[in-house]
Parts: sequence; structure tokens; C-alpha cells
Amino acid sequence: MRSIGLIIIIAIIFYGFSIFYDDLTELPDYSEPPTEQTESDSSDQSRSKLDLPEEGISKFFQMNQEELITKIGEPDRIDPTSYGYQWWIYDQDPDQYIQFGLDKGRVVTMFVIGKNVDVSPLKIGQKRSEVEEHLKIDNKAKLKVDGNEYQFELTQEEMQTRPLVKINGIWAQLYMDKFENTLVGIRYVTPEVLVMQRPYSLEYRGELTDQPELKQKDWEEVQNAEELQIFTLTNVIREQYNVPALQWHEETSQVAFGHSKEMNEENYFSHESPNTGNLSNRLDRKDIKYIQAGENIAANYIDGIEAVVGWLNSEGHRKAMLNKDFTHLGVGVYQRYYTQNFIVPW
Repeated sequence: MRSIGLIIIIAIIFYGFSIFYDDLTELPDYSEPPTEQTESDSSDQSRSKLDLPEEGISKFFQMNQEELITKIGEPDRIDPTSYGYQWWIYDQDPDQYIQFGLDKGRVVTMFVIGKNVDVSPLKIGQKRSEVEEHLKIDNKAKLKVDGNEYQFELTQEEMQTRPLVKINGIWAQLYMDKFENTLVGIRYVTPEVLVMQRPYSLEYRGELTDQPELKQKDWEEVQNAEELQIFTLTNVIREQYNVPALQWHEETSQVAFGHSKEMNEENYFSHESPNTGNLSNRLDRKDIKYIQAGENIAANYIDGIEAVVGWLNSEGHRKAMLNKDFTHLGVGVYQRYYTQNFIVPW
């Protein structure tokens, strides 16, 4: 007979601080990188519009990949994840930005942030008060998978920034802007993926799904993908808040990556490195000349998407993400450590 256990898992999220400097010589720390270079083009002529059906994006949930391709075409790119599924990413138009997570040829999760994507009965950019007219938001969520019983329990902060609800019978995380009380994005997810990712404190009776064990090469591919996602999502959010898009800065991303990697390996979380000092020191070592710089760091989020939403909901980080003066961004991801380095090059 299988033994039945009761275990509580606490999801811990750490936050860093954003720092701004107008002076070339004063700066604390920042870090992380991606390996793909991208420059954003905000011209409408450069974007290809998706021919999205009008019946609502939730109809795509658990669709097979042949149907998905028939409906909206091939993705702009396919990114690996640390959870076994692949992200099919459609990112040519920020207003229609979608990520479909496919496993074994079927959609098992979706992330939507494009404001022109139909997420009926809700709408991206909608006020929280209007969201609550359609959905009941609770601090506990119960679900069953293969005879096992699970209950997520959300903190007050999680209720504010990423409540877990059911939309049209599908589990969904609502990503909220707690400062403006608006809906920023939605992640739809199967119970199986939700239990594997464990984005909230969890009590369970039965068995817990193991997360895949990744080799170094696999992690490198995931890290590169998440760096590009964080960069793109940052620009999508900046556009929604009427802030100019940032350009990719490769050298700064290498600085960011080095800091994220060091924080992971040295088991600390700080802008100040015991080995390389502050951001100013790290940028100087790379001979990066700048007028202004700032940094966001995060750790222990389930992926880059949640790190970006976490930064948006933290006052200091938010100021960096939405700062109109910054022109370039370098992103560095090392496993569950995330760094954004914002600069105005000299």
C-alpha cells in the first residue's frame, strides 16, 4: 500500500533593489546575460499581425500543434524550458504577444500579455474591480491529479499580484499591476504543470511530481531563451506604459550573466559582490562607458516571466523597468537567478 504523506512546500521569492546614477563614477551592482542579440523595432510596418480567431484565446488550451499551426501559423521561435514543455512564441507584435507551451504536441500552458489578444471574459489592461465582477479570487485553490490531492495557499502579496483562479474551467494565474490595479497578463496552465512548477505554498496528500533534471547544456539553452524572453517582455510592458523600447546591449548582458552566475554559485543575493564589487566596478572591468545605469535582480521565481512581473510590482525595480531615460538593456539568467542591467551608453 502506498503511504500517504502531508507536506508543506514554501515558495520563497527574493527581491533586489533598483539603483539609478547620473554619474559615471558612482554605482553599486548589477548583472546577467543572454546570448542572442536583438534590437527592437517599434515601427508598425515591421510587425506582422496574427490572424487570431475572435472566439477567445482560451479555446487554444490543450489544442494540438497541427491545429495551432492551422489557426495562426508557425511560431516566430521555439524556446526550451526547464519543465519539459517548449514555448512556441509569437512576438512580432507587442499587442498580440503570446507564448504557447507545448508538450508531446499539445498546448499545456499559455502566457498572454498582448493587449489586443481576446482573453474573454477578461481583458488585458482591465481594472481589478472589473476582473472581480467575473471571477472569484480566493487565497486557496484545491485540485486533483491522478488521485493525488493538492492545495495551494496564497499569501496576501500573491493575492494582490498573481492570484490563481479558474477561467472557463481552466486554471489561470492573473498577473496584476498592484500599483495601478490592472491586469497585465494571464498564464493558463494544466493542473499537472501547475503542481510541477509549484508557484505558491503547497500542501499535498499523495505524491509530488518531480521537476526534470537538466544537464549543463540544457540549462544553457533555457537560460539563453529566458534572457531573450525577459528582454522582449520588458519592451512589451514599456510599450503598454508608453515608454520607448530598449535596445539589446551584448557587453552589458555579459556583465549581468556573470553576476547571476556568481550569486548562484556563491549562494548569496545582493547587488554587491564579494568578488567583483558593485555594478560600477563590473562595468568598468568590461570597459563599458555609460552615462547612466541601473539594475534589477531576482531569484527563485519559476521562470523569467514571473521575474518580470515581480519587478513590475516592486517600486524600485518598476522605476528601472519604466525609466524613460534608459536606452539599452542587458539581461543575464543563470538557472533561477535573473539580472537586468539598464544603461545609457556614453
